[in-house]
Amino acid sequence: MRSYAIGDIHGQLGLLLAAHERIAADTARHGAAPVIHVGDLVDRGPDSRGVIEFLRDGLARGEDWVVLKGNHDRMFTGFLADPWARDPGLRSELTWLHPRLGGGATLASYGVANAADRPVGPVHAEALAAVPETHRAFLDALPLLHRAGDAVFVHAGIRPGVALDAQDENDLLWIREPFLSDPADHGPLIIHGHTALDAPTHYGNRVNIDSSAGYGGPLTAIAVEGREIFVLTGDGRVPLLPDPAARIR
Repeated sequence: MRSYAIGDIHGQLGLLLAAHERIAADTARHGAAPVIHVGDLVDRGPDSRGVIEFLRDGLARGEDWVVLKGNHDRMFTGFLADPWARDPGLRSELTWLHPRLGGGATLASYGVANAADRPVGPVHAEALAAVPETHRAFLDALPLLHRAGDAVFVHAGIRPGVALDAQDENDLLWIREPFLSDPADHGPLIIHGHTALDAPTHYGNRVNIDSSAGYGGPLTAIAVEGREIFVLTGDGRVPLLPDPAARIR
């Protein structure tokens, strides 16, 4: 069974469109298959609003796409619901509007300027007026996990030793350890993002496809054929093989 997957987008609409073009070129050779987006649609990049609109429009016209929720997507809707609430996965010294998180860039794409530099109350009021309810509902309803054939797609990872149907939402959106350093066979191959790398990496039991689009890097698109992984480039497929020497990240 074949699927495609796209890593963490972080408001990079141009990179997302290019990733879909590479997938379209691959489907012209190999046939159509579902496309799974592993979450973090928003924050840091310049056009989070455009990313959401593109994905909503595609799903509405019947594209065979799955869009998963990332921790940044939950922080965005959490801010809209209550600007003083703190996502349980977020470090105590940070807020969604902190420059490291990139919430200000997301609100700027909706026309709310300088959100990270102004009092929270007025920013929240402007955000409520600017962000369409359809966008909030879309993000709130995103699934957390998707299984296709021999692969499971999720934003951050899974809690090792816990059944897939018993995983906690906070882990699926935020986990790093003990998932990243666990060499055990999880059953299905876990395909995830969340932990930014310079390039997609195959660890044998999992594949990290967050190639740092949120930090100026590329956006990875892969083809999944059973447990085989191929990175899609402008020149076609490049096999991504398990790397026993890969540093755990």
